Amino acid sequence: MQKLQLEKARAIITGASSGIGQGIAKAFAEAGAAVIVNYRSDEEAADRIVGAIRENGGKAEAIQADVSTPEGCATLFDASDQHFGGLDILVSNAGIQRDAAFTELSIEDWRKVIDVNLTGQFLCAQEAVRRFRKQGHDPDRSPALGKIIFTSSVHQAIPWAGHANYATAKGGVKQLMESMAQELACEKIRVNAIAPGAIKTPINRDAWEDEDTRKALLQLIPYGRVGETEDVANAALWLASDASDYMVGTTLFVDGGMLLYPSFREGG
Repeated sequence: MQKLQLEKARAIITGASSGIGQGIAKAFAEAGAAVIVNYRSDEEAADRIVGAIRENGGKAEAIQADVSTPEGCATLFDASDQHFGGLDILVSNAGIQRDAAFTELSIEDWRKVIDVNLTGQFLCAQEAVRRFRKQGHDPDRSPALGKIIFTSSVHQAIPWAGHANYATAKGGVKQLMESMAQELACEKIRVNAIAPGAIKTPINRDAWEDEDTRKALLQLIPYGRVGETEDVANAALWLASDASDYMVGTTLFVDGGMLLYPSFREGG
């Protein structure tokens, strides 16, 4: 039986200076992986995460890069080559929100969210596949040539008024992931995704810190609590480990049942 360990793995986690990315970076390091902690602007936060990982005996490097550009993505992979000698796992996690009612949504905010949340995931995944092929398969590391995990959202399936750019990007991530998985599985490149629901992160602090808003949010979560970053990190750890070696092209929903449309519990 395979264990949830990443002792020989080298991983890049984009958007890892806070929230879900931070949780995944720490979980991977605790499982033995050497981790590239990517950040766009908050160098201090990324350095704190790297420091905490190193204090616990782990390996990590903080690398600044804008993943919405090919050059930014290449920077991350070059860093993994330089510091760790290659790459085994990409967690394409970086994401932003720029919310507005549909007719008030500016073209700048539409493009920015698509650029980071969808195009950035595409660019990093494309570069990862190229690097996996170049470095070749080492069966002593893993049965897989490489592993790619996208961070999607329940909103790849649930429409979200006032967030058309975000929901569109996440719907695109679903099709990107599945199309890649279909094409690349024959090369032993495993591509999967995680779709969080409501998770306690800075991006949605207003939804879980205010008591009235939190109570309203809980009406959408059958399991009765808001998720923690550790909930998502545990799912990512399983997908990154060889314990999930037969998982290909699958989205794991980490949402406390939000996708079950709980408003229909009372008969609709």
